Amino acid sequence: MTALQYILLGIMGISAGALIAAGLVALITTTGVITRMADKTHTAYFVKGYETAIFLGGTLWNLFWIFPVVFPFGKGSAVFFQILMSLCQGVFVGCLAISLAEALNGTAIFGRRIKLAKGVGTVILSLALGKVVYSLVQFWFGMVKI
Repeated sequence: MTALQYILLGIMGISAGALIAAGLVALITTTGVITRMADKTHTAYFVKGYETAIFLGGTLWNLFWIFPVVFPFGKGSAVFFQILMSLCQGVFVGCLAISLAEALNGTAIFGRRIKLAKGVGTVILSLALGKVVYSLVQFWFGMVKI
């Protein structure tokens, strides 16, 4: 490939990444993930911290994904780091999914359709725990390539 082709490929990659990032930010903003989480946890004074954490997390994760970063961890520290990153990703995806379902009134519609008067929180927690257990089973039995 010529230098011009590399430059065009880089511009296209950065442009595509910017579009995807803008779409994600728009989704997070319109569903009100941050404001709803701050409201439910009574931590409205931390909203700027939440926004900063999401921005830095997305930026750092993309850098780690693109560039081969090698940390001088021992085996135990590497496992701890993987567990910590998995937990952070799970919390983010869970918050996004729940706020999207709540914004679309999915939980209320689901509860009315199955005539559920009490225990909606238990149903949601059961779904989340089922996803966690299934993910652990996948990793334990090597169904997912790492």
